[in-house]
Amino acid sequence: MLNRSIRWQGLDLKTLEHAHIVDGRNTHIRGTIIGPDFGLFYRLKLDENAHTRSVRIERADGQVLELFSDGAGTWSDDRAEPIPALRGCIDVDIWPTPMTNSLPIWRTEWTDQPTRFAMAWIDATTLKFKRSEQIYTKLDATHFRFQSADFEAVLTVDADGLVTDYPGLFVVEV
Repeated sequence: MLNRSIRWQGLDLKTLEHAHIVDGRNTHIRGTIIGPDFGLFYRLKLDENAHTRSVRIERADGQVLELFSDGAGTWSDDRAEPIPALRGCIDVDIWPTPMTNSLPIWRTEWTDQPTRFAMAWIDATTLKFKRSEQIYTKLDATHFRFQSADFEAVLTVDADGLVTDYPGLFVVEV
């Protein structure tokens, strides 16, 4: 059972993030990100299969985004309105945090073959979201190649599958 906190320093946006993960029958993740001109709090709930079931992002200016999933790729907003653009997305990817890179890493039986994921990508600074096709490839026990559109990075993860180094973007604070 995972019950730990982690802190990241954002190198590109000059952010500081603190997240806490509690993994039991369901996984609950709470995090706070402070940037140079924004602040936000996020909360994720995953089901027993490590599928995202809900995401809530609240910015310091009071704006809120709350999305819900059935765990099988059907999404709705806080008014229970369907979001067809996110159909098939199991995981969520929130910018600007490396926390959500762990979601597909946690729930996948890895081989050395690239694995494609449809992600509900959310820009927490604007609260806009879209579908994002991403590819992860396990390189070894602590490294994954991450690819999305025209972006690629090799992520370093710890024994819990949490990103410790996202080159040029995030690094764990010790």
